[in-house]
Amino acid sequence: MMTNYRTTPKNQIYHRIEIGGIASKAELLDSSGLTSSTLSRLLDEMLEQRLLTVSGRGQSSGGRKPILYSLNASYGYMFGLEISRFYSALGLFDMQMNPMSFTRWRMDEAMTPPVFAAHVAATIRTLLKDHQLEASQVLGIGIGAVGPLDREAGRILKPLHYPAPGWHDLPICTLIGEHCGLPAYLDNGANTALLGERWAMRRAQPQHMLYVHAGVGLRSAMMSHGQLVHGSIDREGAIGQMIIQLGGPRLQESGNYGALEAFASIQALEKQARLQARMGRSHLTSAYLVGPDEITFDLLMRALAQEDAAVRELFLQAAACFGIGLANLINIFHPEQVILGGTLVNAWEPFYTSSIETAIHNTYHYPDYRPSFSKGELREDAVATGAALMVRELALH
Repeated sequence: MMTNYRTTPKNQIYHRIEIGGIASKAELLDSSGLTSSTLSRLLDEMLEQRLLTVSGRGQSSGGRKPILYSLNASYGYMFGLEISRFYSALGLFDMQMNPMSFTRWRMDEAMTPPVFAAHVAATIRTLLKDHQLEASQVLGIGIGAVGPLDREAGRILKPLHYPAPGWHDLPICTLIGEHCGLPAYLDNGANTALLGERWAMRRAQPQHMLYVHAGVGLRSAMMSHGQLVHGSIDREGAIGQMIIQLGGPRLQESGNYGALEAFASIQALEKQARLQARMGRSHLTSAYLVGPDEITFDLLMRALAQEDAAVRELFLQAAACFGIGLANLINIFHPEQVILGGTLVNAWEPFYTSSIETAIHNTYHYPDYRPSFSKGELREDAVATGAALMVRELALH
């Protein structure tokens, strides 16, 4: 089922109260642009629906003390589900987006879609019991998944590198909905991560944001004027096909030659390290008693921890390429906030700092134009949090 992020007056009121925790009618009039009668009607509706509660009265400026409104945290509850290649996560949230529970698990060869859905359903039952909630109090489950997707049909299409079979052309919303007895909504994980991070920065209210996830593959999402940018098709991994070297190598048989993913991804690092080992240019095979094809990202991380100079150089080269890709996106989109996430970004701090330095060095009009960089506020919880936010937004329409 397709998600809808259209802003309505009810959304605006709800989010304005959320920013400050409480708000008076006068404060809402100043920020909403609504007429007094329209605002009064909407506030009455939201009180009747139990979306809002009255939290007492504020300070008087000469007349009656103003009524203060706050969000009703117990109006309903949402689950946010992240589906990724390495691990998946499930969070339970109230209407104030307080994370009541969070759990994550590894994705392995046994985690086929039926097994996955049964695990999610069993976890949901456990969490509801732990918090003494009924399924009828849950508004739905939002899903942030690795693409490509058909959001409108609620399907995962042809994802790469899942360890278990069965994930191609999968009606994930139907599957999860049938197992869990809840309405399910789908978007790609990069988009839900950006939704989550923007919510975490709600007091600053950034309007133009870029999110880039670097892990097994590369994924990205953009936000303009506070709204997610959706293309005519969902291809969150298309950033990985950005060509940064004409005639360069390619990672997959179907990928572009010289594409960013061939230089700056976990797969690219493993492929380069294995190639060096086969050519006798690496000591990893003898140091760790493995064959070239047994060199994994985990092994490279062990070598980094031992301050291996050759592996360090491999990561720094990948960071430089990643920074070039970031600069290309920044020069096209001009975001005010750039959030970087993913296993590769978080694995080694010099990768993160070096990629930012390269991006800044190649940003047009720098230093007059200075985007802010961060790893975000929610980090590994961003995808599931944003997925739960999808459900809450739909409840406000």
